[in-house]
Amino acid sequence: MSKISDKIINTVKEKSKNLEAEMSFFDHLEELRWHLIRSALAICVFTIFAFAFYTWIYDHIIMAPSRKDFWTFRAMCQIGEWLHRDMCISSINIHLINTEMAGQFTLMIDSSLMIGLVMGIPYLLYELWRFIKPALHEKERKAASGFVFYASLLFICGVLFGYFIITPVSLNFLSSFTVSGQIQNLFSVDSYLSSVSTLTLATGLVFELPILVYILANIGILTPKFMRDTRRYAIVIIMIIAAIVTPTPDMLTMTVVAIPLLLLYELSISVASMVERRRKKRNADAEAS
Repeated sequence: MSKISDKIINTVKEKSKNLEAEMSFFDHLEELRWHLIRSALAICVFTIFAFAFYTWIYDHIIMAPSRKDFWTFRAMCQIGEWLHRDMCISSINIHLINTEMAGQFTLMIDSSLMIGLVMGIPYLLYELWRFIKPALHEKERKAASGFVFYASLLFICGVLFGYFIITPVSLNFLSSFTVSGQIQNLFSVDSYLSSVSTLTLATGLVFELPILVYILANIGILTPKFMRDTRRYAIVIIMIIAAIVTPTPDMLTMTVVAIPLLLLYELSISVASMVERRRKKRNADAEAS
């Protein structure tokens, strides 16, 4: 009889443990859901803000890289004077057309949402950090305390670099490129917005490379030695990326794009080295204790 009662008690205990684990799992899911809801609300607020001031945003932000008086083109002209080269842009042949009944309204919605997403990324990273933080140990929290700041800073720098450097140079080349003089370049508003947003956002994500390396180095997948040994291959890949992103035969432009990517790679090596030093210090402290 006692054996049966012990079995029942053990079964109840096991079920209670499983139930507690399931509840904990669902609690985490619920917590994640609220973090995502708050992030979505923040993006919606920024989207509404962009929608309310859309006329100014369209004239001074979205269409600005397609004008010859854009900051980048004026800077290129100034640099050309210093180098005694003609780098001034006289005109940019971008003629936008709308081929759909609701095309312009869709453009307004899509571009407002895109701007809201870009402005909301730092808050999304903050919510992600709040979700991950309780699962970390005290030392891990201290080591990753600047995650939101550095990830947001790198993303903003990437967006600015993509918007001010890559986007105008690419638009200038693509708008003037022709296979035949019989073909006239007429671009749809959707195509223009897609090009600007893709180049800008993609560069912002590429600039998150040091954060990705930090995570992979902490897991143990990447080491500074491996990154140093593969530097020559990384340089080739970066030059290929620069050539794709800036489809222009001008070597100077491709170099301007490649230099920040090379600097990011070197920064990532430094980040991986820092993680490795911290790991060795923790191991040494553990052995000493």
